[in-house]
Amino acid sequence: MRLDIRYRTSFTYDNLVRESQNELRACPCPDDYQQLISYRVVVEPEAKIASFTDYWGTRVDSFGIRQPHVAVEVVAESSVETHPRPQITRQASLAMLEGVTFVNDHHEYLQPSPHAAWGPLVAAEGRRQRDGVGDDVMSLVAAIHRFTGECLTYSPGSTDVGIEVETLLAHGMGVCQDYAHLAVALCRSQGIPARYVSGYLFTRDDSLGLDVEETFDQHFDVVNVQTHAWFEAAVPGHGWISLDPTNHQDVGMRHVKIGHGRDYDDVEPLRGIFSGGSAPSVHPHVEIRRLREPHQVSDYGPHPRALSGVDPAGQHQ
Repeated sequence: MRLDIRYRTSFTYDNLVRESQNELRACPCPDDYQQLISYRVVVEPEAKIASFTDYWGTRVDSFGIRQPHVAVEVVAESSVETHPRPQITRQASLAMLEGVTFVNDHHEYLQPSPHAAWGPLVAAEGRRQRDGVGDDVMSLVAAIHRFTGECLTYSPGSTDVGIEVETLLAHGMGVCQDYAHLAVALCRSQGIPARYVSGYLFTRDDSLGLDVEETFDQHFDVVNVQTHAWFEAAVPGHGWISLDPTNHQDVGMRHVKIGHGRDYDDVEPLRGIFSGGSAPSVHPHVEIRRLREPHQVSDYGPHPRALSGVDPAGQHQ
């Protein structure tokens, strides 16, 4: 499936800002299930962009704006080809989670992290899910996925990223990042390595995750969304599996992964600091186009030399 993505975030300040430094994580990561065709970043006011791969394997576009400004706009445009994921047919016993090599290889995804630090309530629920399945890791992951989707009600604005998973489980409301954090904490509490994933989902409603009907345009379908989140769990003998508890789905070809980490803090889409006594107003927006013809090109992707350095206008990619 061919998806063209336009991520745009604008900051406006109520007073003049002397300088700002920023990090953007918006580039889809190439892996076995998605091919990155093109990617470019444009910043206004114009800024030099330095790109690197962070500890967790995510591309970071870092830029500083040194002249005084009252607004910043960041636009990241990408084109991705996604592919089907295989079905899991191999079973793994729960005892395999305790293998020394497996534990050492996944140590960082077994520990509590700031947004996935569980307590007695989450641990007890994790044990209850474990007691309800047989001796199979995938069955336990599936049970946690199902429970997370059922125990929370999708409610935009009901939480913020700092909410603890114990409070989240007690209150029973949240958004995609909360579903992902709770599923991660439940898995880790039972010895299953789990990681938080940031990405995009081609749908009109994150809580349902449904495909969209065809639009009147003969070339592509389009949705306007925000960034999305889900989780991945490590199954011995298989590797990482991806599940989306917000909408009770397996991760598929309409999901585009940016990166993963211990929790939201490791893959926050855009973070920065600024100098000046001002309060910012932030407006993020994502437009995704699904092209009906594999070789069709939308008006913002692919872009000449978009993966290689500097675009024709002189903006660093």
